[in-house]
Amino acid sequence: MTGSHLTPTACPSATPGSLPPKQITPKQMIALLAGETLVDINAHTPWGGAVTASIYLPMVRSHLWSQLTHYSRWVRYFPDIVKSEILDQTSARSGQRRRLYQAARKAFLVFPVEVEIFLTVSERFEERIRFSLAQGSFKDFSADLQLQDCGDGTILTYSVAATPLLPVPGLLIQETMRMDLPANMRHMRQVLCGPVVQFAK
Repeated sequence: MTGSHLTPTACPSATPGSLPPKQITPKQMIALLAGETLVDINAHTPWGGAVTASIYLPMVRSHLWSQLTHYSRWVRYFPDIVKSEILDQTSARSGQRRRLYQAARKAFLVFPVEVEIFLTVSERFEERIRFSLAQGSFKDFSADLQLQDCGDGTILTYSVAATPLLPVPGLLIQETMRMDLPANMRHMRQVLCGPVVQFAK
């Protein structure tokens, strides 16, 4: 999708039987189509944080879905993740269920921190991926990735809530998440769509 030109077209509503789309104002839509990242801070535990970020990707949802559910590729999407692998999976009428292992390294307060996590992953085909904690280096962890058609592209909304085992004030955790999640999603877009994407002016 290198050099794709985007225009601020309206996003269609959800198709029958699908999940309701995230409510986006016209002003937010213009910002998304211009390449900006929308960020919301959400309430969570005193020692944790919760952040939601949305971006526009000039890629159809079906193609994007196949890339996002190839979980070993998340080491390319999120630079802090050093390992990502499926342990097992099952199929159900509601969609795929998988067990996922991820390991990550990050410098936090100038100290290197290594974490590992085992997640239960629930998929609703081409609409939503939910990650819930089975065990790992967090008191609690959950994430929700949602895809919404928008013209010839897709709006990706990713919500993360987590409380680490480290006794770090929640405000500091939340500020770190507020900075890291949008940066990671922009990096993901660059990997998926190519290094040069021309957005609407």
